[in-house]
Amino acid sequence: MNWKKMLSVVLITQMCAAAPALAFSLSKKEEIIIPKNFPAKYTAEYVEQITPEYKAIGKDIIFYVALDMLKGTNGEFSRKAILGNNLSQKPVKIEFKDLGLINPQYAAFDALGWKKGKNLYIYINPRHKDAPPGAIAALLSHEALHQDEYNSLAEETYAWTMEAAVWCEILIAYPESNENLHPLVTRENTLKKLFEKGNYTNKYIKKTVHANEGYKNLPSTSPGFEDL
Repeated sequence: MNWKKMLSVVLITQMCAAAPALAFSLSKKEEIIIPKNFPAKYTAEYVEQITPEYKAIGKDIIFYVALDMLKGTNGEFSRKAILGNNLSQKPVKIEFKDLGLINPQYAAFDALGWKKGKNLYIYINPRHKDAPPGAIAALLSHEALHQDEYNSLAEETYAWTMEAAVWCEILIAYPESNENLHPLVTRENTLKKLFEKGNYTNKYIKKTVHANEGYKNLPSTSPGFEDL
């Protein structure tokens, strides 16, 4: 066999050996499946485009979309906090989690802001996996304000008011988010009514927070949150 034939055989052999690795590499890219209740803007192509900005916070694309929906709203502060502009200076990790595993008293909670060591987490009740991302966005705007181990009536009042204000903005920009039968949307619409009843102030939200049995042992204020 002359050297040209030998070289040809070697190249073909190398190409065949590399082919399975190439196929494996290509198959690792997962197809993005967009749920029906995502706003029309969030196509598979668009979600793929925004993923690099949000992938450090977790693996669920509903969180990427929810955070992206906070752009241009009062929740922009919370969006930036989740991306790393917070007391930990790290992205907040977000995931769906059975909150009863943390504490049986938390089992019915919609979400929970949590600090472990120097890291911040937001855990969302798995029953909200099929919630419209706009409702998740409003919820995240609330939970992102809890950045340390301290809490207070003032902090909760501020967080609930933020959530209500963001939900009002979400409904203007993405009215399809108002899936009235979903429990998370019911929560958001309840807050919206309180916010509107108080002429877009915290008047009635504050009363609701102070009357909440779950908050009865909280102090009036906490670091960063003055008495409201």
